[in-house]
Amino acid sequence: MLQPKKTKFRRVQKNCIKGISQRGHQLAFGSFGLKTLEEAWLTGRQIEAARQAVTRYMKREGQIWIRIFPDKPITKKPNEVRMGKGKGAPEYFVAPVAPGRILFEAEGVPLEVAKEALRLASQKLPVKTKFIVRRDFIEV
Repeated sequence: MLQPKKTKFRRVQKNCIKGISQRGHQLAFGSFGLKTLEEAWLTGRQIEAARQAVTRYMKREGQIWIRIFPDKPITKKPNEVRMGKGKGAPEYFVAPVAPGRILFEAEGVPLEVAKEALRLASQKLPVKTKFIVRRDFIEV
């Protein structure tokens, strides 16, 4: 009787984000940041809505960096189309993020302004986030 060959690899579902972020998990540009605590797909619209919220609250003072980019196309077939006939057209783009990934960074504004601006941004996103401050940050 033939036995199935045992492999050392674990079967993981397609598009499954597993583990914590291996890159982009430390502040690189600014003194304040918004770090994600969950895994998710962030669409380009969600990222843009968060960016607008931050920019409006900061009144275009200081500087912000967006550390993620939606470069994964998500395809979809039209409604009431039969099976087969190839893959659907790209519907929108997403940025897959793992826990620990820095989403936004801010610099050049006081701590209270940055905290509130990034709080407003986090309300636009479908993941739990955490406000972080650079270790060597000294408020003037």
